[in-house]
Amino acid sequence: MILGPAEQPISDPVAKFGGEPVWLAEPTWPLDPGSGEPLVFIGQFPVPGQELRLAYLFLDEEDIVMGGTDPERGDAVLLVQPDGRIPSFAVIGPPGTRGRTLWRWGPDDAEIPVEWRIDLQPVPPLLGAEEPRDHLGGAARYPNECARVGSPWQFLFRISDAGEGEDDPYFLNFGYGFGFAFVSPDRREGRFYWECS
Repeated sequence: MILGPAEQPISDPVAKFGGEPVWLAEPTWPLDPGSGEPLVFIGQFPVPGQELRLAYLFLDEEDIVMGGTDPERGDAVLLVQPDGRIPSFAVIGPPGTRGRTLWRWGPDDAEIPVEWRIDLQPVPPLLGAEEPRDHLGGAARYPNECARVGSPWQFLFRISDAGEGEDDPYFLNFGYGFGFAFVSPDRREGRFYWECS
């Protein structure tokens, strides 16, 4: 994945980090099951298949730590549209609910909302080389050697944390780890978690 700055708000159903979700069905904003606060919109990612579908990632953020170490706790929700199923553990806000979007740190620790276009590039076979930090599709290597979401769920993408460096494009705190997304075999439901080694 290669990031490019959005010159204007992205309103097309394409891969992106931040900004506002480009919904393909009814807007559906998840809430943190404990606090009831809207989760932070992280980004939207294409789901492979014949019809256009997007997976929308939302995470809890509390004291700069992102939720999502348990794929079914509800503090990380990956929604699929259109024709998706809302996971049983997800708490959805009433119509009109909106939360924060992905940000980067600015002067005096101000949160500056960001929006980045994701350009998807094919990756040549790795042949023993280290996999790209962030990628959609393919196979994933897990810090602890196994996925917390098992077969028949299918790996969708991996993203790394960022935000400590002055030039980092956004802030995601995964404890110096990686986030992993999966879709159900029918590509109608998602799961997400992060872990570090």
